[in-house]
Amino acid sequence: MANTYTQCYFHLVFAVTNRDALIQKKWKGQLEKYITGIIQDEGHKLLAINAMPDHIHIFIGYNLNQLIPNLVEQIKTSSNKWIKDSRLSKFQFSWQKVYGCFTHSNSQIDSVVKYILSQEQHHKKNTFKEEYLKILNQNDIKYDEKYLFDFWEDVFCD
Repeated sequence: MANTYTQCYFHLVFAVTNRDALIQKKWKGQLEKYITGIIQDEGHKLLAINAMPDHIHIFIGYNLNQLIPNLVEQIKTSSNKWIKDSRLSKFQFSWQKVYGCFTHSNSQIDSVVKYILSQEQHHKKNTFKEEYLKILNQNDIKYDEKYLFDFWEDVFCD
């Protein structure tokens, strides 16, 4: 539509099933490039992406022509298949069904990009669960713990 302008920024977070540390450093860059291609093919602008061994952060300038759940499903389904077809993981790879999606303003772009790109340093101090709960609380999101990611560091074996 003529004279219609939008500006939306979304921070997506999702985790590997069982929070298994299956994303290896030797192919994480390839995974990030593959997901970048999906995002760009759908008309979104990738601002930052960083895969950790057990989860991923993606920050995009959002194209309103696609629903976020559809984009996340497309990223997860396509990347699962690509990882399997490329035989990158010795173990069965899949993403958890749940995900987080958080909005940011234009003035927050630099800080969110820096945050995502510094994940390795960040996780030397904080667990993924601590990080995710902090994001939920900072955004004043009410949540039920039973619907969050499977945080396996809470499980103790005898």
